[in-house]
Amino acid sequence: MTHMVLEVKESLEERCNQILRNMEASLTARDRVGIQDFVLLDPHTSESAFLDNLRKRFHENLIYTYIGTLLVSVNPYKELDIYSKKQMDTYMGVNFFELPPHIYALADNVFRTMQSEFNNHFILISGESGAGKTEASKKILQFYAVSCPSTKLLNNVRDRLLLSNPVLEAFGNAKTLKNDNSSRFGKYMDIQFDHQGGAVGGHILSYLLEKSRVVHQNHGERNFHIFYQLVEGGEEDLLRWLGLERNCKNYRYLVQGDCAKVSSINDKSDWKTVRKALSVIEFSESDTEHLFGIIASVLHLGNIKFDVDARGYATLNNNQEMHWLLGIPNQVLQQGLTHRKIEAKTEEVFSPFSVDHAVYARDALAKAIYGRTFNWLVNKINESLANKVSKKATVIGLLDIYGFEVFSVNSFEQFCINYCNEKLQQLFIELTLKSEQEEYEMEGIEWEPVPYFNNKIICDLVEEKFRGIISLLDEECLRPGEATDITFLEKMEEKIGGHPHFVTHKLGDQKTRKTLDRGDFRLLHYAGEVTYCVVGFLDKNNDLLYRNGKEVMRQSKNAIIKHCFPSTEPDSKRRPETVVTQFKSSLVGLTEILMSKEPWYVRCIKPNEAKQPGHFNDVLVRHQVKYLGLMEHLRVRRAGFAYRRKYEIFLQRYKPLCPDTWPNWKGTAAEGVQLLIKHLGYKPDEYKMGRTKIFIRHPRTLFATEDAFQVCKHKLGEIWLNGWSCNATVNIKNLLHLKLLPVFIENCWRGLMARKEREKRAWAVKVIKKFIKGFMTRNEPACIDNSEYLAYVRQNYLTRLKENLPKTVLQKDSWLTPPPIMQEVSDALVQQTAFIRKRRILLLLKVQTSSMFKGKKENYPFSVCRPFMDTRICKTTYSVPVVKYDRNGFRPRLRQLIFTQQAAYLVEEAKIKQRIDYSSLRGVSVSNLSDNFLILHVTCDDINKKGDLVLQCDYLFEALTKLSIIVNNQNCIKVVQGR
Repeated sequence: MTHMVLEVKESLEERCNQILRNMEASLTARDRVGIQDFVLLDPHTSESAFLDNLRKRFHENLIYTYIGTLLVSVNPYKELDIYSKKQMDTYMGVNFFELPPHIYALADNVFRTMQSEFNNHFILISGESGAGKTEASKKILQFYAVSCPSTKLLNNVRDRLLLSNPVLEAFGNAKTLKNDNSSRFGKYMDIQFDHQGGAVGGHILSYLLEKSRVVHQNHGERNFHIFYQLVEGGEEDLLRWLGLERNCKNYRYLVQGDCAKVSSINDKSDWKTVRKALSVIEFSESDTEHLFGIIASVLHLGNIKFDVDARGYATLNNNQEMHWLLGIPNQVLQQGLTHRKIEAKTEEVFSPFSVDHAVYARDALAKAIYGRTFNWLVNKINESLANKVSKKATVIGLLDIYGFEVFSVNSFEQFCINYCNEKLQQLFIELTLKSEQEEYEMEGIEWEPVPYFNNKIICDLVEEKFRGIISLLDEECLRPGEATDITFLEKMEEKIGGHPHFVTHKLGDQKTRKTLDRGDFRLLHYAGEVTYCVVGFLDKNNDLLYRNGKEVMRQSKNAIIKHCFPSTEPDSKRRPETVVTQFKSSLVGLTEILMSKEPWYVRCIKPNEAKQPGHFNDVLVRHQVKYLGLMEHLRVRRAGFAYRRKYEIFLQRYKPLCPDTWPNWKGTAAEGVQLLIKHLGYKPDEYKMGRTKIFIRHPRTLFATEDAFQVCKHKLGEIWLNGWSCNATVNIKNLLHLKLLPVFIENCWRGLMARKEREKRAWAVKVIKKFIKGFMTRNEPACIDNSEYLAYVRQNYLTRLKENLPKTVLQKDSWLTPPPIMQEVSDALVQQTAFIRKRRILLLLKVQTSSMFKGKKENYPFSVCRPFMDTRICKTTYSVPVVKYDRNGFRPRLRQLIFTQQAAYLVEEAKIKQRIDYSSLRGVSVSNLSDNFLILHVTCDDINKKGDLVLQCDYLFEALTKLSIIVNNQNCIKVVQGR
């Protein structure tokens, strides 16, 4: 007995030490890995404290941190073992704040909220290039692919949703200086779910594809991935058919950045992925060939070189590249690339290009071809993702859009992108304030106004009608005369020179002028100052494609190009909308979409420019924290109360801290929380009691409560050991009772699990017994013993019958043999199926009659509602009463007209009056009037034989339809004018 007690003592001392170690770890973890929700950061206004917390977690590979329900993600630049199927299962159906921050937690919370509230949501993923936006959207898609219900149909939708990513990345992503897989377009994807949570469809919207990249790349950058994938990974036969060589250096559009090969990109492997994805998304072989034909043609177009003729104009002389350009005749293409068509009233004049103008026209055509093909590709993917299952679907949108961009030289593209971010920041603050205010009102807590920077002043500077930068840019692009980038800059200085967020070299003070060139202007965005170089603004905003360039494309033999440059497209003499105006309109549409949904946010941060794991650049991260508006968002969340939890959750965790609520509380959760916080000594200004939640103002209050809870857990463990080491003469019986308490708890738990398992097995045995008993009594009348089995038999038979229905009425033997209980139902289904098929045949005959007589014979419309008689028309031999008129005197005689498979017969009672072989039947004539006369034209070599027959038939349309089917020639029946 003493030996056993010593063993118990050693075991329990070890457990006590473990409890103590866990408690100490909990108390010090906050210092080591930071706080997992910035809302609990104190002081919350300190940017340094924010960065310090982010750095601590990053160095511990904790890349995710919350700001309330907003998720901050720092790119680790290495593989982390946190995205497995096991991790997905861990986060499925779990309270948002119950587990450490993770993108799966956000995705799961969005999904469960959508299902419970039956409303639409969107997740906005933002951050600068290389911060991990694309990867974040992939992780969310993968989570939904695993967590959603699975059927064969839903799996097809899931696969298409997942594989749309590599296709869009190939055609819309490229290597830039900051990111080897940078999205060069904005993407909004709707994932549609049915009432059970299954993904049933999707839809993609794209924004502002960077078309200029097709014809120009900066040093160290590449064109879109698909060009390199085709050249490096394309099959030999395909390259030969496209006229391409396996060498990127041979193509002008691929070598300007001088980095065709990138160590982190495997173009050959990516090519195989894209080919597989296209087949899954249901691109036909023809679509795929035409698509790659366009990509190859863009490369050939870039290699076209222009010569100068004697007059200084551009010419093309036997350029081999022209043979591979979309099947367009060389002469047409040559004129389209070297001349511009000018229309003057009724005359058309072709004005020759200089070499510079010809190069501009060539590049404009290449950009237009690629841009329109990309739009076609997105639409084609949308057709594949279309919801064909559920009419009522809720939606989760994923918005993966470019973040705020600040380069050493910022041009028109950065201006558009940063304008987009200004609009999204405006929306972000509005929606955040709105959701906070709604929660306060719902809980009955007074809303306290939140001071924040309203960036409406910057949005108005850019988009205000008649005075904004966009209006001024469009005005300069569209005005007659010599408009240049410099005249645009001068107009801005004249119209908005006094704006506090706008400055140029001319308007700035002496210190500012040192940092601005004469062709620059600077905007003070919400995220900080950005200097834009005005060179190229007008040209990029116009993005003009000459009218005859479109006409050239319409002569292409490529089906996709014909679709992208339709002949129905109006060739208006008005100039098309500028790029920035189109972008502004698309942003308005996007804002309307987002305002109709509940928002969730993922903010992605790039820790360093060198893409090195473990390196945290404070200056770079501080800049991103600023322009992502994270401190602004934190201030909004912390303006009132830092922490809010439902009463049930708060009480369940902290009830050991109060003797009145421990171990079991019998009253309402709100009353229990009120007792608990009174015992803890909360001051009135430190908390508020809402209708369903407790609101705690300061993080320090919550931390003090959490630390007290950790100490309390330790004390609960010490109760088992109290007095052990101080009293060596403890009663053995009491000692064992106390020290074996953990063993007792473990035994109780194991017993509970065993009882549940026993109940589960007993239920299974009951079901199996009932099934066997039902099988044994299956041929007896329905009773309690076989009712469930017979229900299973019925369902099983009908399910198999649905998949194995006979194709025709004649396949009667192929009808599934029914079980005895389904014999009557089976017979009724056979009769019903035969009836339906017969009706279908009659309807098809009606369709054929329509093609023969609709719009040709006056009384045809009155016959439409008159059904064909299946007892006549569905038989091999067809018979119908007619009136035959003699050729001499036109005396009427009642006859029977019979069609067999070989000949037509005119019969009087049982006597055949005339036989007409179908080989001698030259045709049948009817008038276009409302009579029922028909004439059978018969070839008659012998003068003694009877000739043409003049008949009148009340079933004219039925008879002639049957005749056309027998002779297999609708054209034998002619409708003539008059009688």
